[in-house]
Amino acid sequence: MERHQQAVRALSSTVRTLFERQEPYRIWHGSTNSTRPPTQKAGAALVDISNLSHVLGVDARRRVALVEPNVPMDRLVRATLRRGLVPPVVMEFPGITAGGGYAGTAGESSSFRHGYFDENVAGVEMVLPDGEVVFARPRKGGDGDRDGHGGGGGHADLFRGAAGALGTLGVTTLLELKLVEARRFVRATYRRTSSIAEAVRVIREECAPGKGNDYVDGILFSKDHGVIVSGRMTDEGPADGESVRTFSHAWDPWFYLHARELTKGLPSSAASSSPSTTSSNPQQASSATTPEEGTVTEHIPLAEYLFRYDRGGFWVGQAAFDYFRPVPFTRFFRWFLDDFLHTRMLYRALHGSGESARFVVQDVGMPYASAEPFVNHVSDTLGIWPLWLCPLKTPAGPSFHPHLRSSPLASSSREGKEGETKGEEAGEMLNVGVWGWGPKNHDAFVRANRDLERTVEELGGMKWLYAHTYYSASEFWAIYGNRPWYEALRRKYKATSLPSVYDKVKVEVGAADGTVRRWKTSLKSLWPVGGLWGLWKSIRSRDYLLHRHAGWKWTGDERKGKGKEKEKVV
Repeated sequence: MERHQQAVRALSSTVRTLFERQEPYRIWHGSTNSTRPPTQKAGAALVDISNLSHVLGVDARRRVALVEPNVPMDRLVRATLRRGLVPPVVMEFPGITAGGGYAGTAGESSSFRHGYFDENVAGVEMVLPDGEVVFARPRKGGDGDRDGHGGGGGHADLFRGAAGALGTLGVTTLLELKLVEARRFVRATYRRTSSIAEAVRVIREECAPGKGNDYVDGILFSKDHGVIVSGRMTDEGPADGESVRTFSHAWDPWFYLHARELTKGLPSSAASSSPSTTSSNPQQASSATTPEEGTVTEHIPLAEYLFRYDRGGFWVGQAAFDYFRPVPFTRFFRWFLDDFLHTRMLYRALHGSGESARFVVQDVGMPYASAEPFVNHVSDTLGIWPLWLCPLKTPAGPSFHPHLRSSPLASSSREGKEGETKGEEAGEMLNVGVWGWGPKNHDAFVRANRDLERTVEELGGMKWLYAHTYYSASEFWAIYGNRPWYEALRRKYKATSLPSVYDKVKVEVGAADGTVRRWKTSLKSLWPVGGLWGLWKSIRSRDYLLHRHAGWKWTGDERKGKGKEKEKVV
């Protein structure tokens, strides 16, 4: 802890000096999982906090962990599993950090129960823009402050305001995370669906408290082929003759391909109630089947399940094969090129290549009633498949996270009167992940993104802010709202010299030096220069070594042990 305190004192001194000089600065975390283009001016000072990357302690009795902001999910999970615990919400890419989950928006397949990542944070240490160090906690027993004034917990208004505000109120230096009991496996059930409406309905069914699920998400491969995956943590392994399913090894299948192959020959899970499922598919044959036709079950080690989308980055990794044609998208080449196809390496390559300027990467929180028309719009206008479905328990506003807003469709899927104040009600939403190639022409690409934004707004949804955002300032604040509350916090905590949330997320389309304009005219836009440069940048990072030596991967030796390793309480 002394090392941490020394680092925070040094950071505080640096920030205070820059504040007094009124010098702009930017924070360097060491990595990013955002696809937003950089917005800071080239002359801004660089404040490096990449060394704040340690798990400082796991208290098994209190079920909390103290972690620095740049601790990635794989390191956090490895540390907590040693105590038989796990965070309630674990971002599904191993390289996403705890600080990024708090300052950004992070909702995963357990978020239908536990909400966003920051709702499972018990407190944060922050260095304010004037160098003051404070510890902020949420209001005890409540939703936090709505009026911008502290109370209940220490700096409760700051805690609430900084969650999802992209570091625009200060620098997070420590997080106290809540933990829950872990189990050895996840018993995953795959349910085949045959329409968008059925997929949305089945997701809501699987989220019901009586189901007892810990994890729920879904993949739409097309309008008539969807898979809803529900998971329950368990210490019971597979039955004799059945194997443990893993996704971290080079010859393992990518999860989305596995789910597609596992279910493509099945009928809709709602279409029949015959006693068993049979299939000639060898993957199906090696998996246990449930009494309900149209479903298949498997046992997946917990960490393997949490990071099941790492290889291939859900399915975005297939775009690398599209770019480097004629390299075929086969299992052999996925094995041969495995080092390059984990999310850390994919992000490095995406940023280095400049291809993020023409690749649609958007997550959108939609009211359940709006989900089907939104998916139809994406299919008709962008033709992007697959799509990810992730159910969310959303907070009441004010918040920069997606939350329920007033709209004709949104009001039909929740209680309350039309016209009520935006963002004042907690509820449920369905996240739709839209990730795929956009139009090659730069102007058409911008128009497609603007069209997507208009559709989201009309249907009562909200975009996540990690990706490209084309809203004007007036559009942005009309959608995300609560600008007076946010600006009051910036004044109170002396953060008006920092970029605002809108400043950080907007894309300057028309500027002569804007990111999109640079992409159009740069050498990297010439095939395959950008892709090769991105590969070189990813190789130089040596991030491939992190996965090669990851301690959370299932080796099979765990079956011979006694299950979870119990260690002394710290």
